Amino acid sequence: MGLQGDTCLKKCFFETYRFSEDLDFTLLDSGHIDEEFLKHTLAEIGQWVYDETGIEIPAGMQDFEIFKNPRGNPSCQAKVAYRGPISPPGKNAPRIKLDLTADELIVLPPVVASVFHPYSDTPKAGIEILAYAYEEAFGEKVRALGERTRPRDLYDVINLYRNASARPAAAVLLDVLRQKCGFKSIAVPRFADLEPHRADLAAGWENMLAHQLPALLPLNTFWNELPEFFAWLEGGEEPTVPLAYALSAGDVVLRERQLRLPVGAAAQSTIEVIRFAGFNRLCVEIDYRNEQGIPSTRLAEPYSLRRTAEGNVLLHVHDLTKDQHKTLRVDRIQGARVTDRMFAPRHDVELTPEGPIRVPRV
Repeated sequence: MGLQGDTCLKKCFFETYRFSEDLDFTLLDSGHIDEEFLKHTLAEIGQWVYDETGIEIPAGMQDFEIFKNPRGNPSCQAKVAYRGPISPPGKNAPRIKLDLTADELIVLPPVVASVFHPYSDTPKAGIEILAYAYEEAFGEKVRALGERTRPRDLYDVINLYRNASARPAAAVLLDVLRQKCGFKSIAVPRFADLEPHRADLAAGWENMLAHQLPALLPLNTFWNELPEFFAWLEGGEEPTVPLAYALSAGDVVLRERQLRLPVGAAAQSTIEVIRFAGFNRLCVEIDYRNEQGIPSTRLAEPYSLRRTAEGNVLLHVHDLTKDQHKTLRVDRIQGARVTDRMFAPRHDVELTPEGPIRVPRV
């Protein structure tokens, strides 16, 4: 069984990413899409979860809907209820939605991926899961964009493309995409195929994305990059990546999945707002108090977090108020808000981890 889809991207490959609403799995044995088998298997899993965590997964609160997919093969949507320490009593327990299929074309061997779990109960050995390879997940997203053209698909494809350090060779991604589109009997998508759907994307943008992101982002932030993406995909033309700010002696760029900075929880949350804005190419308003204690608000393009040789953590920005490069000490940042003003990076944005997690293939 291999994890795929949005949750795979969020939990296995990227830290600053939208949340999904379900767990998508491709089963390696089609015979497992059977209600009795699934009930028995989930009962065993539920017992293990209860023994390890005390979270109850009641066997009587599982729903399975097995149906024929468009290819005439069985698929399943399951809803699995659970009860934790603060779960409400009765039948209103929260549920996890599972989408299970067994006839997806898997082009590349799956990988054993580490699950990003930034909480205190993370096992010492970590958490691993069998998942789609990064190139496979990327190709699946491009196919979905061409097939159904939903807001989340556009958001995902452009964010995957922007991560230049993880970007696969265009020829590799195109080969994966061609096989996946051929399996679905659809044409490989091109930008011209998507243009008629822009109005539909705009109509559903807020409704489909606002609840999945810390802040709703303008459609044009992603739509305007589609021509560049398809030019790269079809011709392998690498876009120009702007240079990063020059490193000072002893500086270290901070790009961990989970930053642990010498600041309080509120300040840490503010830094995550700034990282989110930079990742999505949006300017941010920063409330700052300088060395003399004088407060100000700056509209800025965020680019990089760095620890100096003296131990200070600095945020490098282009201050649009003064139209110049500035460094801000993170312990003096009082707050931040994402704006809807887009920016074209004039430097490399170094606020998220480089590349996806790389692990040996099974």
